[in-house]
Amino acid sequence: MSTEQSRKIILPTPIEAYFKADNGDSAAVARCFTENAIVTDEKQSHAGRDAIRRWKESKGTKYSYVSVPFAIQEYDGRTVVTSHVTGNFPGNEIDLRYMFKLEGDKIAQLEIVV
Repeated sequence: MSTEQSRKIILPTPIEAYFKADNGDSAAVARCFTENAIVTDEKQSHAGRDAIRRWKESKGTKYSYVSVPFAIQEYDGRTVVTSHVTGNFPGNEIDLRYMFKLEGDKIAQLEIVV
């Protein structure tokens, strides 16, 4: 990771909560979202908190990883966070873009892309 990537960035509160809970607490991840939120990851959508909790649970049992956000920008009504992810998945590391749409203090939509 470059010096620029290790620099601390300021995330909106719901997004910061998501990244804090991301590695290991699927229930806490689900609480970051609105009741009818939608997450799209690996071209599959998960609608509602229960589906989001199950999605995160399955990710946690399949892979062990660490995600370190290093860039943030606003684009087309979304907050786009780029994060360096390392772990025991194919390739062992990747930079992913997390495209969040917020509603108040919760996440209403999240799309994760390469």
